[in-house]
Amino acid sequence: EVIEGGKLADECGKPWWNQSLARVNDAVARIGVFHGEFHWHKHDAEDELFWVIDGKLLLDIEGKGTFELLPRQAMMVPKGVVHRTRAEVRTTVLMVEAATVKPTGD
Repeated sequence: EVIEGGKLADECGKPWWNQSLARVNDAVARIGVFHGEFHWHKHDAEDELFWVIDGKLLLDIEGKGTFELLPRQAMMVPKGVVHRTRAEVRTTVLMVEAATVKPTGD
């Protein structure tokens, strides 16, 4: 089955949104639209991958600073690391994480 992730993101009118696309074994692929700032949080037991499709994602990592991710760039946040995402412009991101991750953070 074809997953129309781009269409879902294009039709999204919300500044902060995510949608599960598919479960792959014990992981979930999610597409998200970010515009603004998410709260600081961590996932105690799960790593999290952010892959920028379009826009620019700022990924703040506690104690490490801010990383700027542009389209076709990705970064993995290890479990237990406090982080937050920010987007000054509307940004579409593919996230891959364990199915146990709550999309709103712990």
